[in-house]
Amino acid sequence: MVTQITKGIKISVLTSFEGTYFKNYKIHFAFSYQVSIENQSKDSVQLTSRHWEIYDALNQNEVVDGEGVVGKKPVVKPGEIYTYSSGCLLNSPIGAMKGYFNMINFTSTKSFKVIIPTFKLSAPFAIN
Repeated sequence: MVTQITKGIKISVLTSFEGTYFKNYKIHFAFSYQVSIENQSKDSVQLTSRHWEIYDALNQNEVVDGEGVVGKKPVVKPGEIYTYSSGCLLNSPIGAMKGYFNMINFTSTKSFKVIIPTFKLSAPFAIN
């Protein structure tokens, strides 16, 4: 698990290899990841959007931007943790992801970015 704290918001990510799939006559490697957003600040915050950079060992990189996470824009009060699961397909058995969440602080009404630390995606058979 990797973790990072930005402005009192702790992001933790846990990953898992889910298997291989054939899509469009090519093999793809499926990974799931669970993200926990823990509000260690004194203010309520809301996640409004996300930015992901997805890398694989074949240098086929992808950038994904979108509103919220898994169809939600969660509000996380002080001391609360919001957790969600998602996934991605890579063209290689090894890769990584990183990014950030755009959030709003309800007290100051200011937007800010929370860093999602780089986490590795690797199929067990690909690691020596």
